Amino acid sequence: MHGTVHPLQPVIPPSVEALQVVVHRAQVPVWMPWPLPVGWLFTGVACAGDDRSGGRATAVACSGPAPLGGVGELVLVAEELGIGLGARYAGIDGPDPGPSMSAGKPAQAKVLAAGRPTAMWHVPGAPDDRAVFAGEARGLWLWAIAWPEQSGLLMYDELVLTDLRDAGAEVDLVPCGALSPRLLMP
Repeated sequence: MHGTVHPLQPVIPPSVEALQVVVHRAQVPVWMPWPLPVGWLFTGVACAGDDRSGGRATAVACSGPAPLGGVGELVLVAEELGIGLGARYAGIDGPDPGPSMSAGKPAQAKVLAAGRPTAMWHVPGAPDDRAVFAGEARGLWLWAIAWPEQSGLLMYDELVLTDLRDAGAEVDLVPCGALSPRLLMP
């Protein structure tokens, strides 16, 4: 009924080695803000896919000082159409942002993904505790989910996203923090 279902692999606690494993298996970008915003740390990674076909969706978590104070968290998801990992973290029904994304209107935010300006639209219908944005980069869904909702202000800065598959030795420089509980959400 749902087509191919790619299994969600166990969430991997943050370490450079764990990140490299996901980077080498991924068939989709592994997006991370790079450089990380001041005071932010890499806090975990997850992927959906199997050993035969590789990662068809990736989620990278980062946390640090929120723009309006307190702690903010950001999960960036790259996925093929119909996977549903981004929607899972966004807390919305369905595998994709769907018609509620309002792509006919101007984008509310823009990021630089792999050197290209990328439009990001606010996705309505998410729980009130988070801000959800979605767009398209490299022909795949790009989701940005921020907690608390006010941390979505990060999306209005000039956020630069790097596909860690292209980063090379820079991956060894990623500062790691504690595992984000956001990646463990049902």
